[in-house]
Parts: sequence; structure tokens; C-alpha cells
Amino acid sequence: MFELTQLRCFTTVATELNFRRAAERLNMTQPPLSRQIQLLEHHLGVELFTRSTRSVALTAAGRAFFIEAQNLLERAQQAAVTARRFAEGDIGTVNISFVGSAVYEFLPKVIAEARLKQPQVKIDLSEMNTYQQHEALRARRIDLGIVRAPLLEPGYATECLVREPFVLAVPHNHRLASAEIVSVKDLDAQPFLMYSHAAYPPFNELLTGMLRSARVAPEYVQWLGSSLTILALVNAGMGLALVPRCATSVVFKNVVFRDIDLGEGVQSELHLIWRENNDNPAFAMLLEGIRKAVREGWGS
Repeated sequence: MFELTQLRCFTTVATELNFRRAAERLNMTQPPLSRQIQLLEHHLGVELFTRSTRSVALTAAGRAFFIEAQNLLERAQQAAVTARRFAEGDIGTVNISFVGSAVYEFLPKVIAEARLKQPQVKIDLSEMNTYQQHEALRARRIDLGIVRAPLLEPGYATECLVREPFVLAVPHNHRLASAEIVSVKDLDAQPFLMYSHAAYPPFNELLTGMLRSARVAPEYVQWLGSSLTILALVNAGMGLALVPRCATSVVFKNVVFRDIDLGEGVQSELHLIWRENNDNPAFAMLLEGIRKAVREGWGS
């Protein structure tokens, strides 16, 4: 096949219709220029120019090829620009998965910042629970996960973004809504809404373990998969619930949030997880943007 160098030689001669001027534009001598045109004609199997001692003219085939050659050179130039922009992280796609509670505060801020700094990068979002995200990362379906439990396996990186306490969500007409102090013991025998183990293993294991250690036995009325659903049922008066503090940004008319001491280490965590060998430049830039956002206090 012909080469881009031959196309540049051809389009320059076709524009100038003079080998001497074309050679000067290309910063080369006439013999190698003529040789490139001959090679191109040989590859194509057609004559592109009619030549005489006084003039050079395009043949009919040459005129048709001139249009296509210009298009090919423009596309080659665009391909080079695209490759450079992709390598610099200016364009591309980043696939992010997240637990539902990340949308309360953290995720919207990350996306807003990314759109400002990388407007040509497409961000594909998928809501999954923590262990679904672990599997998606192993299968290379996502670049970045926002999860409640880290992926502690070789080849994967984890960073804790946010640590925050749980708060007690109480129906507005419940006695604990106006109690001076609320303790874990106050949850004993109370109707309670808990995260299901299937959908939210980290919270389920952490909170049920804490309650067992405190010898507190709530009356579990529902096992649910999201903070939003839990708060909706608290709002309907179905029971109490422990939710991450970030969930207090969701306003329900009949829900009161109370601080409660659950003991050392009982807190909500949000982690980033990704493959260590991820070579997506757009992902690398987004990850650095998230880290910068956390340093500036989004997780506080």
C-alpha cells in the first residue's frame, strides 16, 4: 500500500502543478519527489499526472484521487491529535460504579469537578452494591468503584475516602426523637429497619455485630437494600434505623436524626477501588481529581 509520505508529495504537486515548487515546499529535491510520485502511481496502477517539458496536469484519475488523498491526510492528522489527547486524559471514557449512598454528597461533587476539568471525557455510571463492584472490577467492566468495603487482593488498590459516624433515624413522634440523650441500650426491643446482608454486607455485619456485643436485641421488622428505602420506611413510622451521617442530606418530613455513640470503630466508610495496572489516562486524571477533592475537604 501507499504511504502517507507519498500522499503528501502527491497533494503538494497536485496543488502546485509544478515539481520544482512542490519540492521546495516539501524541503526536498526534485528526483526523490518524482520517485515518490512514481511509486504511488505504481501502487495504484494508474497515472495521476500528464507531464511535458513545460507543464504538469492531473489526469481524471488524479483529480478523483486528489479529493480522497486530502481526506486521508486530514483523517491521519485527526487520528494523531486524538491519540495525543487520549494519552493526556483529555478524552476517553471512565466507567464508575458506586453504592447508592455515595450519591448523597460525594459522587455529585466528583462528577461536577470532572466535567469542569475533563469536559470531553465520558463518565458512565452504574449503581451496584459493594460485592457486585468487586466482581465488576475483577471482570474489567469498570475502572473505578466507590464501595463500603475495600478489595484486599493482589493487583488492586484501595483508598479510604470518607469515615463518618452512623446516626439514628427516628420517626418524629417516637419518644427517642425528643430524648435528651440516646444510647445503644435505647434500641433494645424497638422496631428496627436493618440493611440486608445480601445487598449491604459491610453495614449489616458491622451493625448487627455491634448490637450483639452490646447485648441489645431490636425487633427487626425489615431487611432492606438502601439507605433511601430505609429512611422512607422510618418516615412511615415503621421503625428506627442506623444510617450514615451523609444520609441526613435526604429530607423526610417525619424523620428526626439523633447522634448516638456506637462505640469505637463503628463508623461508615467509603472506599475507592481500582486495578493497579489500569492504563486508561482519563481514569488516572479523574482519580487524581478525586484525591484532590478529598484533600480539600469533601469527605469532612
